[in-house]
Amino acid sequence: MKFDYSILDDTERIIFALRALYDARGYRRYKMSKFEEYDLYARHKDFLVSDAVITFTDTNGKLMALKPDVTLSIVKNNPTAPGETRKLFYNENVYRVSKGTNSFKEIMQTGLECIGNVDTACISEVLLLAAESLRTVSRNYALEISDLSLLSAFTDGLTDDQKVMGQMMKCVQEKNLHGLTELLGRCEETLPEKGGDTSERGRYRERAEALKKLLQIYGCPEKVLPPLTKLCAGNPAAEQALGNLVEAVSVFDGTPMEASVQIDFSCAADMNYYNGIVFRGFLDGVPESVLSGGQYDVLMRKMGRQAGAVGFAVYLDLLERITLPED
Repeated sequence: MKFDYSILDDTERIIFALRALYDARGYRRYKMSKFEEYDLYARHKDFLVSDAVITFTDTNGKLMALKPDVTLSIVKNNPTAPGETRKLFYNENVYRVSKGTNSFKEIMQTGLECIGNVDTACISEVLLLAAESLRTVSRNYALEISDLSLLSAFTDGLTDDQKVMGQMMKCVQEKNLHGLTELLGRCEETLPEKGGDTSERGRYRERAEALKKLLQIYGCPEKVLPPLTKLCAGNPAAEQALGNLVEAVSVFDGTPMEASVQIDFSCAADMNYYNGIVFRGFLDGVPESVLSGGQYDVLMRKMGRQAGAVGFAVYLDLLERITLPED
């Protein structure tokens, strides 16, 4: 008997469509338990969307938690051998505080992770699958891409105060140029007066202006890459990161997704866990990102893993009013 897909609701149809997409690209479905030891989340609470976690005591006395996150479980339970690359996708419920209700909610997520020997080709493939995931749900979408390594090349040396750096990053994420200018000005005032354009203060001012220019560069790769190349010239770390970014986004050249890809450095993430390429996806009619992801090699190191990783999650609870496009 042939399965009648018309009996599925819109969310179920989206799940099946995304599963077919990931499976066709060689990603293997991964199933996991609904709970993990609470210590896993306590040690990496800054990585979580919310540090509110539902806990219970197991029969052996261990404190357990209904999982608020999928990535941590996948990394913990999927060791990789040197040179090995694991490509996994999932459909799992997570249990976290909902933004809308401010109470705990069971939320279905789908997504994928590529861990182990992760090169630029893997990153490009994940970016492409992120865009294809959005396009599967709606033709009106945008994928915003940034590079934390490139952003770091412009923020390094601006302050040693982690609190101030956090405030700067918040201004970057909010595209708050006025607030960023004020912060940079206050940091400049703490530098010694030596006078002249070659002084420490003069060099600081040049770096601060470069960061502000970076924040104002956004748009499609064709529009952004020429001024970005000019801005990075003479900054070896920025030039190297730009090369990686150019190679990663080249996967969209000549594809139907090309016009929906944007480079935007306000798309940032916690540098204590993420590095390199980060991204988020938006759909017309939904006021917040429905997809987010990036490279999280730093998290892998924190969990004792000498390997790379990149992935993303699609937040299915935000798609309740979205229907699949007609083919």
